[in-house]
Amino acid sequence: MTHTPLLDYINKYIDFTAEEKSILLSKTTHRSYLKGQYITQQGDICKTVNFITSGCTKTFYIDKEGQEHIVMFAIEDWWTNDMGSFISQTPADFNVQCLENTTLIQFTYEALEELYIEIPKLERLFRKIVERAFVASQKRIIRNFSLSAKERYLIFRESYPKIEQRIPQYMIASYLGITKEFLSKIKSQLIYEQ
Repeated sequence: MTHTPLLDYINKYIDFTAEEKSILLSKTTHRSYLKGQYITQQGDICKTVNFITSGCTKTFYIDKEGQEHIVMFAIEDWWTNDMGSFISQTPADFNVQCLENTTLIQFTYEALEELYIEIPKLERLFRKIVERAFVASQKRIIRNFSLSAKERYLIFRESYPKIEQRIPQYMIASYLGITKEFLSKIKSQLIYEQ
């Protein structure tokens, strides 16, 4: 398995020496999951941060009534995990499940901590990744409170054009906080408006 996608991603942000690259790669593992498999489950401690080299995942939680609430999708060149559980090493609030056969490059919590000491500029990179994830989460919360379902769908479609074709409509509806029937109605309206 190749590390090229991860190295290409990191090289967009920081320059590595050959030695640093070698140290980084020595701390990673490759893992493949089948469609439907869980990378993390609610209640388990999230042990890895995962860079997707192929495939698609969803991050969600199940409420007390058994209802699924999707909070995120992730595809190639994205990171996926329960960040809160990983950072605090406490039980996960979220499940991360593969929607397609998925291949990951993983860093364990311990490996990442060692990398921060051995390659300090990596800590800055991961801080930036977490900051961006936090900002995206905050914006999503505000959109959910202030925008109509149609507006939220249009933002989703514009922001994630490569994802919409890969996942079932009922999952997009769950992500938007609406029923699949209401999503169908919105899509019909949009076609009619064109």
